[in-house]
Amino acid sequence: MRATDIAAKAADLVGGDREQQHGKKSDNFGRIATVWNAWLAVRRDPSAPLDAHDVGILMVLMKVARTQSGTFNLDDYVDMAGYAACSGEVAQESA
Repeated sequence: MRATDIAAKAADLVGGDREQQHGKKSDNFGRIATVWNAWLAVRRDPSAPLDAHDVGILMVLMKVARTQSGTFNLDDYVDMAGYAACSGEVAQESA
C-alpha cells in the first residue's frame, strides 16, 4: 500500500465511522486531556518522565474518556481491560 492510499484510508476513518463512534473530535480530545492531566497530577512522582506503566494507564484513561462521547462501542471496554492487564504486567516487571 502506498502512502497516498494510507492517507486516504485515514481520511475516510476520521470523517466516517470513527467520528460517529467517538463523537466530535474536540470534545473527545478534551475529555482525554482532562483525564490525562489528572493522572499526571496524581501519579507517585509527577515530575518524573513518563514510563511504560504511565503509557499503559494513559491508554486506559483514553478509553475511559471515549465512553463519554459518541455512540456505545464495546471495543472501548475490551481495550480498557487489555491495557489494564498490560499495565499490570509492566508494573510487576519493574516492582
